[in-house]
Amino acid sequence: MPPAARTSPQSPATHGPAAPRGSVWLHGLHPVAAALANPARRLKRLLLTEEAEATLQARLPQPWPLPSERADRTKLDHLLGRDTVHQGAALLADLLTPPALSTVLERPGPVLVLDQVTDPRNVGAVLRSAAAFGAACVITQDRNAPEETGVLAKAASGALEQVPLLRAVNLARTLAALKAAGLWVVGLDSGGAALRGTAFAERRVALVLGAEGTGLRRLTRDTCDEVAGLATPGLMESLNVSAAATVALYELGRAS
Repeated sequence: MPPAARTSPQSPATHGPAAPRGSVWLHGLHPVAAALANPARRLKRLLLTEEAEATLQARLPQPWPLPSERADRTKLDHLLGRDTVHQGAALLADLLTPPALSTVLERPGPVLVLDQVTDPRNVGAVLRSAAAFGAACVITQDRNAPEETGVLAKAASGALEQVPLLRAVNLARTLAALKAAGLWVVGLDSGGAALRGTAFAERRVALVLGAEGTGLRRLTRDTCDEVAGLATPGLMESLNVSAAATVALYELGRAS
């Protein structure tokens, strides 16, 4: 079953600043610049300090898709939260509409599947690694996964605009759909034999990563074609999920 989009209103207590239903406040120079350059984004308001506007202009010369509004840091702190690292830039935009799985698979590269990874910073970091190593997409669950938020986009550092983020209603069925499309589904777990990228030289891989602590759920693990781990000769037995994704993508890239 193809992943399905899901939208919900932003909750200031858990997701950052309140935004109209179906939209999100993006913040930080990299996420804002990437969103401005993304023709698939529907943009609503752009708030910039004088310094941020000059920096953004150097990175992305005008004209921009919408005019900017001058704001001071106090206003942005109030809007986004005092602890938000906004770098003087905030952009109100509609949530992205994810493409169909069949469309995404026309893109080259491996696929990353996240099994109940709930931390938006981890999901954002995985997206950043996916962009760096040419992954086709990242798939999360419809439930037990973070919504598209400014925190997630900031951690992705612009990659949210470059790598499709899909949401699967049923992860096991989505893994079955990936298999039917010719991908070899590899679950990443410390109990598996060491992942060797050269072993997949003739195969396109869907890499499945579980949440920290609990790892892959039993049904997810059983649905994989095989389970592999990362060789960690040092003192740490496991890695943060986003770090594990980076190492695994690098290892898979050795096969090309």
